[in-house]
Amino acid sequence: MQELLTEIVVHLSRSHQQMARILDAKRQVTVRMAQMVQALPDEHPQLSGLNGLLDSSSNVTKSVVSYLNSLADLQEAVADSMTHVVKVMGDSADEE
Repeated sequence: MQELLTEIVVHLSRSHQQMARILDAKRQVTVRMAQMVQALPDEHPQLSGLNGLLDSSSNVTKSVVSYLNSLADLQEAVADSMTHVVKVMGDSADEE
């Protein structure tokens, strides 16, 4: 039973590592977009006027929110997985 639990934890760990890699890639994109917005001049931006500037700023904000939501989802998935593992480990300890 302990070996099975160990295997499950290893697989969960690997899947969480992959989710963390995806989140890191999203973070890098978001940081790069924020750097691009920061580099825009304060006056006379060449973004098709105010509408273009608002659209670009909106896209950056959406990316940041998406990244934070993904981070929250990862945290929730880790918590759910670990909850199940801890429950099973507790049950197996009670059986012994």
